[in-house]
Amino acid sequence: MSDNIAAIQKRMQRKQANTGGDHSVHQITPYEIAALVVLIIIAILFIFPLYWIVTGSFKNAQDVIAKVPVWFPIQPTIDNYQRLFARPAIRWLGNTVFLCAMSMALTCVSASMGGYALAKKKFAGRGLVFSIFVCAMALPKQVILIPLLKEMAFLKLHNTLWAVILPTVGWPFGVFLMKQFSETIPESLLEAARIDGAGEARTFVEIVLPIIKPGIGALAIFTFITAWNDYFLQLIMLNDTDVLTISLGIAKLQSELSNDFGLIMAGAALGSIPIIIIFLLFQKFFTRGITMGAVKG
Repeated sequence: MSDNIAAIQKRMQRKQANTGGDHSVHQITPYEIAALVVLIIIAILFIFPLYWIVTGSFKNAQDVIAKVPVWFPIQPTIDNYQRLFARPAIRWLGNTVFLCAMSMALTCVSASMGGYALAKKKFAGRGLVFSIFVCAMALPKQVILIPLLKEMAFLKLHNTLWAVILPTVGWPFGVFLMKQFSETIPESLLEAARIDGAGEARTFVEIVLPIIKPGIGALAIFTFITAWNDYFLQLIMLNDTDVLTISLGIAKLQSELSNDFGLIMAGAALGSIPIIIIFLLFQKFFTRGITMGAVKG
């Protein structure tokens, strides 16, 4: 026993001796400096439009349309936001949040169950069903717009938020993504659950969901952002002022007050800041989900 301990100690000493000279300071290469400069320039180019919108929303009318750009509000004002909130902007924002939250929740539930069934359940026509989902991913939304519009009118849902929510629930990409994650579930775990007498519902909740949780997180962000930015479907399905989303509301302001750039920028800032906050809060789930899908899928 003492001989084994001595041998282990000698190996650890040799390892420490071999790694002793690896603590030198890393030398930054010209390539790394050039890459950093390029990344900073790209980041500035992407951030600048958002910076211009946010700062412009706090400028007065003269600074917004000044020939010489005013890079920062000299006399900040909240007049643009006061005039924006005098309109139903808060209602538009609430409609958008409700639409995106419901789309996200229902899509994650339906896609996780559908993906699990396609990955782990054997039934007649499984390959055909999956092929239909894959083909539907390449189908432009404009192709099914008229049938979708007639369907919502038949269900008496046209001009309601549900006319935009329900078509998102059957998102083919969500089923495809969750199928890839469900394929990573070990069959031994499912067999053990069946042996222990767990039903399908209990197996799905206690075994499947914890394993595919990173995929659900990634799908949630995808769905939320897609629903938030789906201007085309919202434009077709929503007409009344009370049910407009923030994107449609900003477009309405732009058509009515095309020269009031301060008010339009305030509306654009109100519509862009929440989605950025959501992405920053759930970025780790998004990155983890995409990484696991790429490695294990």
